[in-house]
Amino acid sequence: MSSIILEARDIRYRYPRGMEAVRGISFHIRKREKIALVGPNGAGKSTLLTMFNGMIRPDSGTMLFDNKPMQYDASSLRDLRRRVGFVLQNPDRQIIAPTVYQDVAFGPTNLGYRDEEVEETVTRALRHVGLEGFGRRPPHQLSGGEKKRVAIAGVLAMDPDVLVFDEPTSGLDPSGSEDIMELLDELNHEGKTIIISTHDVELAYPWADRAILMLNGRILQEDVPEIAFGNPESVRRAHLFLPTLLELHQELQKRGYVPDDQKRPRTVLDMMHCIETLLEQYAVPKACGTIMVCNAEPDWDERVISWLGKNNGLPVGAMGTRAKQRAESSGIPLTFTYGVIDKCILKALLGENSLILTTSSMIPRVQKRVEAYCTESGASIPVRLFNPGLPDADSPPSPEA
Repeated sequence: MSSIILEARDIRYRYPRGMEAVRGISFHIRKREKIALVGPNGAGKSTLLTMFNGMIRPDSGTMLFDNKPMQYDASSLRDLRRRVGFVLQNPDRQIIAPTVYQDVAFGPTNLGYRDEEVEETVTRALRHVGLEGFGRRPPHQLSGGEKKRVAIAGVLAMDPDVLVFDEPTSGLDPSGSEDIMELLDELNHEGKTIIISTHDVELAYPWADRAILMLNGRILQEDVPEIAFGNPESVRRAHLFLPTLLELHQELQKRGYVPDDQKRPRTVLDMMHCIETLLEQYAVPKACGTIMVCNAEPDWDERVISWLGKNNGLPVGAMGTRAKQRAESSGIPLTFTYGVIDKCILKALLGENSLILTTSSMIPRVQKRVEAYCTESGASIPVRLFNPGLPDADSPPSPEA
């Protein structure tokens, strides 16, 4: 069975009395992919996004969802918009109810859920975005980041297969942007297909599985980010700039320091591996540090706090909104809140242990990322699940061990 969930076949759209915003675009998106539409203002990104859930119908060409052409009657659109959730750039345009609870409950209520089902759905959605207990709050009292989370919760309450975000970090400070992108990662690892539009190449480059560069309603380049952003001419034509890591790598290539066929770096960890190899100083320590992973969902506060007290100075990272909130409520200081896995790998390469607090759905991601790095680099970094309910003798070693 095909894994394609969204497909465009030679679609075009012109606004009334306006220019043609989408000009003969074709592409497909697979289930569970993370896709970034990247381009300057006016490239056609937002127009294209609105076609994914039928808000705009192409003038010509065909949009397909789950291998079936989209239908634009009221019943078909209602089903499509339940399965393809759309989060607007400005959450004030999406939040319409006087309280957070009522806003998130709008979709399930209109689907005919019973009152107890609505309450369960809303509670689960707010917990997912880190706004548990916010139900009675009026939206106008929320920060920009909190409003964005309310809008996301309202979409999650419909349990869509695909989540579409128009400029997901617009108007947010760097910390808020990191939190939103990490939430999108978490949703993706729980099975959602995620599509974003952005003009921020530094945001799209390390995040996306594939990047689609757009200009004047057309696709300039479509590939994995290191290829899509790897052609300086295409990037310039799209009025963008090379991601910093990729630009540095290309400058090293121009000077003959690294071979042309070397893997292009996506993260600081990749770049460090490149530099250490270049300087012929890269050597895997005889004993790498251990990365411990702790599920932050069960009732573990006292045990973890006690263990961390005995291992003062241990680097601790938190992945996911719920894990960060658990750490904050427990008074656990965090060393890392973004790029946590790679930063813990860097610590391990220095022979230092670290602890990652996260949720059960994200634990396999930690294991797979560390395994992939070890396979590529030849390092041997142990990953151990830390269960604070086990006897002390079964707990992972302290940094001094």
